[in-house]
Amino acid sequence: MKNLKNALLLKQLYQLKQLGYQYTSVSPYREDEPNFTLPNTLSALKNQARECHLCNLSKSRQKVVFGEGNPDAKLMIIGDEPSSSDDSTGKIFTGRAGEMLTKMLENVLGLSRNDVYITNLLKCKGPTMQEPLPSHAHTCHPYLLKEIELIKPKIIITLGALAYEYLTGDDTPMEKIKGIINTQKNYLIMPTYHTNHLLRNPGAKKEVFEHLQQVKALI
Repeated sequence: MKNLKNALLLKQLYQLKQLGYQYTSVSPYREDEPNFTLPNTLSALKNQARECHLCNLSKSRQKVVFGEGNPDAKLMIIGDEPSSSDDSTGKIFTGRAGEMLTKMLENVLGLSRNDVYITNLLKCKGPTMQEPLPSHAHTCHPYLLKEIELIKPKIIITLGALAYEYLTGDDTPMEKIKGIINTQKNYLIMPTYHTNHLLRNPGAKKEVFEHLQQVKALI
C-alpha cells in the first residue's frame, strides 16, 4: 500500500513538472482512513455484526449470534461463545444450556429472559472442540463493549472465564474469582460458572445459586 501511495505521488509530481511547476503547494495523495466507529443503536450494531468478516470464524459459522433481550436492562449476562445450537438458529443461549439459564433467572432472580440482556463475547461459533483463539476474542471485543455502552447495565454476570478476562484484563482461573464482585467504573461484574460447566458438573449448581443470591441482593 505504501508503494502505491508513493507511485501516485511521484506521478502527480511528474505531471506538475511537465506543466512547468518547480514548487507547488498541492496536497500529496492521501488514502482515506477507514472508519472503525461502531453504530450507536443496537439494531445497526447487530446488522454490522452480521456482515462481519474480520476473522476466520466468518468462514466456519452458520449464523452470527448477536445479543438479545431488554435494551434497558439493569442486568446483563455475558457468555463466551455461541453453541452449535445457537449457530444453527441464530438465537442466543438455546439448547440445554439455554434452558438452564432461563430456569436460573426465573427461579433464583425472579426474572424472565425478557427482563435482562444476554450476549456472548464471541458472536460466531468456532470449529467444534476448539478453544477460541485470542485473535477471535480481540476481534469481537469492540462489539461487546459497544453493547455494554448502549445497554448501560448496573450489574454484569459473566458465565465462564473468557468474558470476565476480556472485560477486566484478569486471567485468574475461575476457581479463584468465582463469586467475587469486581467493581468497574459504571457497573459491577459477578463472575460465575458457565451453564455448560453446570451440565457437566451438577455439584457446582449450589455455588452458582449463592452467586446469584448476591446479585439478587444488589438488584
